[in-house]
Amino acid sequence: MNSSLRTAPVESTSDSHRDRLSDVKRVVVKVGSSTISRGFELNDGALDRLVDDLARVKRSGKEVILVTSGAIAAGVGTLGLSSRPRTIPGLQAAAAVGQSRLMHAYEDRFQEYGEMAAMILLTQEDFNNRKRYIHITNTLNTLLQLGTVPIINENDTVAVEEIKVGDNDTLSAHVTNLADADLLVILSDQTGFFTADPRKHSHSQFVDVVPVITEDIRKAAGRAGSQGGTGGMITKVQAAEIVTGSGEMMVLADGKERDVVSRILSGENIGTLFLPQTQKSSRKRWIAYSRPPKGRLLVDNGARNALVDRGKSLLASGVRGVEGEFEYGDTVSCLDENRDEFGRGLVNYNTEDIAKIIGKRTSEIERILGARYYDEVIHRDNLVLMEQT
Repeated sequence: MNSSLRTAPVESTSDSHRDRLSDVKRVVVKVGSSTISRGFELNDGALDRLVDDLARVKRSGKEVILVTSGAIAAGVGTLGLSSRPRTIPGLQAAAAVGQSRLMHAYEDRFQEYGEMAAMILLTQEDFNNRKRYIHITNTLNTLLQLGTVPIINENDTVAVEEIKVGDNDTLSAHVTNLADADLLVILSDQTGFFTADPRKHSHSQFVDVVPVITEDIRKAAGRAGSQGGTGGMITKVQAAEIVTGSGEMMVLADGKERDVVSRILSGENIGTLFLPQTQKSSRKRWIAYSRPPKGRLLVDNGARNALVDRGKSLLASGVRGVEGEFEYGDTVSCLDENRDEFGRGLVNYNTEDIAKIIGKRTSEIERILGARYYDEVIHRDNLVLMEQT
């Protein structure tokens, strides 16, 4: 078995990693539709257990942010529909009905514990735009300082393909970065990560700790999902890549386990722990993960080494190819000569202009384009090196 998959039981090594969980000060908890709904109705018992658990965590002195699915599922049931709508207007109508019902269910339950809930609805545009990103960060921090439990969902009533985050696993990872949280806990209908889908493969083995996410991990994730939701194991692994790549931890666990979040934070061996990689600043996290890359720059080995080993900026002379359609300030991926991604950055020229200056010296840019706005294609301050596995 690949060394990146460590199967249970794991003794002292796992315990030592999980000891760090008791030091968590701010936790993001993501709950999926399959955990809090039954068919297309909210599951009152599951919601009772979840809120009781989160209220206990909060009373222990930790800050709690909840990212919840379930609005569309709740809306489908309330509207009396027999299946999830297939059209965008149908899904948005279900979300419009279900979101208020879902929030009301949380609000009533948190009030029983003397806690105040606050609702935030987000789209991908809120993460793309740096100013909006900072405003949301400030709002979220203020809500936490005021002692509330922020409850976050994607704004499905207005989101279309161009502005959708896509799934709440990814949304929860973005929120973890935005909030500078120490831990993301994803609660699902699985007990954790397996070497294969245990519902289809009897030989699959439970993975206790994932030290680093490799291609083997991604392949093992597959693409299984449940009827009520949009995600699957692959989206949970992608969320883990975002969180651990930013330097924080993630745990994937069964949402039906009683007091699951409290027990995880006490260091109990529940679910799969994904270990953190190199710590990144808030701005570097935003560049690397909060905006999908609009294109790719193919970089020669000399330029790659200058970027990775010597901390240099990317110049036109080091670019060997350009792909995609992007404008000034968009995020692009940097690929080496093997087409492996090693960095992401904010680009200083659009696709058309870069295509004209590929391989050229900086002194030639003004003659070719009529102006030289920047010496660099990507300035070092706007470049993030990615973990390569």
